[in-house]
Amino acid sequence: MGDRELVTAFRFVGIDGAVARKPEDARRAFSRLTKGIDEDTGLPVRESCRVLILTEETADWLGDDLTDWQLSGKYPLIVEIPGIAGPIEGRKTLVDAIREAIGIHV
Repeated sequence: MGDRELVTAFRFVGIDGAVARKPEDARRAFSRLTKGIDEDTGLPVRESCRVLILTEETADWLGDDLTDWQLSGKYPLIVEIPGIAGPIEGRKTLVDAIREAIGIHV
């Protein structure tokens, strides 16, 4: 889930995605994938995934909803990647967080 260019690139390798142009798009798609409910119709959906790849910008839009989901331990697992413009300035990468947690500084 992210900007159009990255979603298109992932589709070329066989991974479906949802374009999120604004926070509302991200929340709607996230709800569909995590709760199994289409917010527009209120009907259940049969989409499921085990890993959800989000751009950093999209993850920021989801805010506390994303954090709550990650802490729940449920699937899909969340992986954040930089957007097409590159990493967001000042944002820790997963590798940085792991290095900090275990005390390895190279």
